[in-house]
Amino acid sequence: MTLTGERLVENMTEAERERAGRVEKVLPALREAAARADAEAAFPAGHVTLLRDAGLLGLVVPEEHGGLGGGLRDLAAATYAMGGACPSTALSYFFHNTSASRGLLPLEAIEAGLFTAEEAGPVRAFAEKVLTRMAAGTWMANFASEEVKSSSANIAIATTAAPAEGGWTLNGVKSFGCATGVADTYLVTARLDGTTGADGLAMFLVPREAEGVASRTPWNGLGMRASNNHGITLTDVFVPAEEALTVPGAFMRMLTMSRGSFVGNQLAISACYLGTAQSVYDFALDRLTRAKFADSGRPIASSPMHQVIIGEMSERLETGYLWIRRQLQLETCEPPLLPKRDVYRQWRIAKGDIAESCYQVALGAFKACGTSAATLDGVIGRGMRDLAMGLVMTFPAERGRLEAAQVITEARENDLFASVQK
Repeated sequence: MTLTGERLVENMTEAERERAGRVEKVLPALREAAARADAEAAFPAGHVTLLRDAGLLGLVVPEEHGGLGGGLRDLAAATYAMGGACPSTALSYFFHNTSASRGLLPLEAIEAGLFTAEEAGPVRAFAEKVLTRMAAGTWMANFASEEVKSSSANIAIATTAAPAEGGWTLNGVKSFGCATGVADTYLVTARLDGTTGADGLAMFLVPREAEGVASRTPWNGLGMRASNNHGITLTDVFVPAEEALTVPGAFMRMLTMSRGSFVGNQLAISACYLGTAQSVYDFALDRLTRAKFADSGRPIASSPMHQVIIGEMSERLETGYLWIRRQLQLETCEPPLLPKRDVYRQWRIAKGDIAESCYQVALGAFKACGTSAATLDGVIGRGMRDLAMGLVMTFPAERGRLEAAQVITEARENDLFASVQK
């Protein structure tokens, strides 16, 4: 049997197929709940248990920490497959898995000698804590993004962490983070009080029910409505010292271990959108080939107009596949094919082209299938709204192209994270 994830990730190993098989088994439940979740703009709480019982909360956690031992190929295959069933769940699941990078990258940085012997102890303890908890079934919501903006970085951090007896006190607002009010633990990035540079960024594990943590007003989003993206406010939230990684510069040093796409796994978010686009394409093609013209009896898909639109949709879809497969190859092959700088540059362009191509697939389906399929809650309507969110996710295509051009012409890269004061 061909697994859904194999449509994106080719030549899977037997271990990858076993992990992809776990994903395949949850797809019917995700698909069944998708329309209602979108209408209610709420993440289906039962999905946490569903994914936990399938062992998928530890998909990219190494086996020595209790996980399934998957990597970026596994994550891309999973988010792609889930994106075709319930995009909101795929997006939330992606952000849960980004938390693993906060464990994996620090451990790689230790092996690379980026920490002193004194620093390595607390760095390793925090990293292993993140990974073992995920493997044990803890859903983590990764909170970094905020409403404040920096002209020099993609994500600016204004939330502060002040020293307190036995730990730290957090104050700030996180405007974006999937699984708000659903995840067991919030992984919060904050700026150490008194610091101004990116070396002052630190990470904290905050229980969902911790005193001083509150969900913001539910987010009435255009798409990805069931991902619970409304974010949190932190008011004098106490975090014990052992639940934090505050070694100066640790956050930025760990990011240097990422080979390319943002923090090492961003292409899996594009895989989510590609899976959604594929499902819209399949729906439209099936509809257009089954429906017949009343006068000729020929399939609607055979008309010249529809042939042009289907051809354009196919080209756009293939563009997405080509970009993401190439990026996946660049970020996973050993030895590396290109220097990190070139992999980074490719991703800045690829992310935007994938998002725009996926949206154009849905737009083509909308045109081709006509008014009878143009419902807000239908496959095409939901797909268009969900795919529109890819155009603004993390950074729009225009910014990615600008940064790629700066890498090419000025040998300059924008920082991924900045520490700012409001």
